[in-house]
Amino acid sequence: MNEPIPLAGCTPTPLAHYLKALGVFRLLAEQKDPEAKACWQGEQFVLHTRLTREELARFFLEEYRPTPILSPWNGRAGYLEGEEGEDSTRRGPELLRQFRQSTTPRLEQYRSLIAVLDGFGLLKEMNQVRARKKDLDKAKKAHPKAWTEERQAELAEATRRDDALKQQQLQILRNELPDDQLSWLDAVVAIGADRAFAPLLGSSGGVEGSMDLGVNFMDNLLLLFPQEAEPGERSGDSLVWLAQSLFGTTTRLTAANGSCSLAPGRVGGHNATSGFTRYLNINPWDFVLMIEGAVAFKPSLTRKLESVGQARLSYPFTVEPASIGAGAISASDDNNTRAGSSEVWMPLWSRWVTNSEVASLLREGSVRLGAKAPKDGLDMARSIAKLGMDRGIAGFQRYLFLKRSGKNDLAIPLSRFEVSRSTAPHVDLITDLEQGQFLDRLRTEARDKDAPASLKRTVAQLENALFALTQPGVGKSLIQRALILLGEVMQTLATSRKGREKVFMLPRLSAAWVMEANDDSAEFRLALALAGLVRMRPYLAPIEREKGYWQWAADSRLHVWGKGDLVRNLVRVVERRVIESQRNPELQPFQSKARLGARLSDIHAFIHRRTDDGLIASFLLGLIWADLPDDLPPSPAGGGAGGEGATVPLAYTVCKPFFAPADLLKYLGRLPQDARFNLSGELPRLLAANRADKAAEIAWKRGRIAGLGWPPGEPPRSQVMDGPRLLAALAVPIQSAALVQLLPRAEDLQPESV
Repeated sequence: MNEPIPLAGCTPTPLAHYLKALGVFRLLAEQKDPEAKACWQGEQFVLHTRLTREELARFFLEEYRPTPILSPWNGRAGYLEGEEGEDSTRRGPELLRQFRQSTTPRLEQYRSLIAVLDGFGLLKEMNQVRARKKDLDKAKKAHPKAWTEERQAELAEATRRDDALKQQQLQILRNELPDDQLSWLDAVVAIGADRAFAPLLGSSGGVEGSMDLGVNFMDNLLLLFPQEAEPGERSGDSLVWLAQSLFGTTTRLTAANGSCSLAPGRVGGHNATSGFTRYLNINPWDFVLMIEGAVAFKPSLTRKLESVGQARLSYPFTVEPASIGAGAISASDDNNTRAGSSEVWMPLWSRWVTNSEVASLLREGSVRLGAKAPKDGLDMARSIAKLGMDRGIAGFQRYLFLKRSGKNDLAIPLSRFEVSRSTAPHVDLITDLEQGQFLDRLRTEARDKDAPASLKRTVAQLENALFALTQPGVGKSLIQRALILLGEVMQTLATSRKGREKVFMLPRLSAAWVMEANDDSAEFRLALALAGLVRMRPYLAPIEREKGYWQWAADSRLHVWGKGDLVRNLVRVVERRVIESQRNPELQPFQSKARLGARLSDIHAFIHRRTDDGLIASFLLGLIWADLPDDLPPSPAGGGAGGEGATVPLAYTVCKPFFAPADLLKYLGRLPQDARFNLSGELPRLLAANRADKAAEIAWKRGRIAGLGWPPGEPPRSQVMDGPRLLAALAVPIQSAALVQLLPRAEDLQPESV
């Protein structure tokens, strides 16, 4: 073979140029060089063929035989009644006449297909029904007061009959057309008990708005190969147009034609171009080769086992539309998409493959997420990231069909999804959210038109954060963001009765979330220590544990967390936990996982306002939904329980024993084994009332009596403290080593310097 031929005009975006690449490859392999191979290198398509660059151009100019693209089921194609006054309705019969009279060998398949359709008897009956339907519509508009129920029933029957005949026509065409004339029909519609049209080629089977793609295809062929030309001859502009289409050369487009949704940049519209016209044209070769490439995609109908409902469209690498993972598209755009599946992931492969391999890839065109097919972009990303892709696929270019320029459905390029050669380590984190169908229920509720705007917004942000976890090179900040957004979602659901009813299963994250999100920051350690308090969840969310499961409890008396700041909320939590411990003396309000406790340096930073309170609260609201690990790996910085600059105020030192489990103090040898030691409500009340000095004095005296070892006499004077903030700091469990460091021998205790 010759040196590879890069096609600079065939790029992954826009969609028209991607399909053009497939069209070039398919036609070359089927009509000239079956051994040709191709791949994507960088941002262009590359061919490896026995043809030279000049021979490739000559093939398309002189030998290329177009696929017969004709849609007789559409009124604009020339066989059926169309809408009155439509230019395309008049254009269809004229094109059919010109193609019938052509003598060029390259249009032989077209002439053969037209001859078959000319003898298709069902078209006559369809025209009679359509003519009657048109007459009834005119009569209804002209004389609405004289319109009767009988006439309305007749119009309804004509409409039903028209649709039934169209379905029958498609089925008969599929059964009777020769194999070499089925390419377009098979690319446009899947036929069965139901029918479904391909999302790439219009919502009505080869029709986009007022444009029949088949009519435009034939028009563009005549621009390239005029009907009156001798065999092998072409338009004088065809050569320069081909050079631009394939090799990206620069030329002026003089063709009088129009584009379609697959090439949104050429659709036109007001302010879409310079000058006074609002119309743009497209390179005729681009249009022709784009449609030839779209023929490679085949829709089909699938139905679940034992299902008697409507079949579902199955289309290569196509899922339901969603704005997930696309920063330029908002969640509101999800409602401006084509009906049915309308997000397409176009594969980009990096190794040399034959056309038959590409055809096989597109024919299978499926990715699985466990036992189910991906539903939308998030599922697709998870499937690819979790399982990887074989056949040398390097990535996917995402496209979403959105209504733009009025009612036009345009193929908008979204993000590029790179395929990792190894399993993405963070994708499994998302699986935790699927337990009990939590994620599915949540996303369904967020898409309900009556869902709160705050829930819609937060769930959309969570989906984007989860999508980011499917990409390689995910850092801890992205995992933290997903964790934080989950906490926000749960707080929003907690305030919505309907939300709690619809999303009744609560999330349960594995300890892997904690391990992967841990950045060893003071904020994360403080939040994790608070989350480690026994039965902390019901104080932060209206839930209760029943029959071994957590569930919503709107009337929970434990739930005290509100929209206030972190300190205010922690004060409420402490007060409620103390009340609960007084009701049940066996409860220790500050029992926790000691190994997940904070360091003294964290407490020091918090008391002196050197931490981000909002971030601590956000971490906490996410961490309560995770199963916490027994321990964390050692800090990369080698930080211990205290660290430099870890001194804490004396008021904290003397009060902290009352905010630690008595059993732990005894185990550490800081409290006599026979001591009776518990936290009364007085200390929290004094601290909440900003009387830290009085609280410290009482704690000193009671600690001495209990045997903590404070020296006799009056307690050393403490600096002025923010009482509520001190109380919040005392609520944070600290590491056992930090507690030992905090409670030295009595003779070593020195007054605090102010």
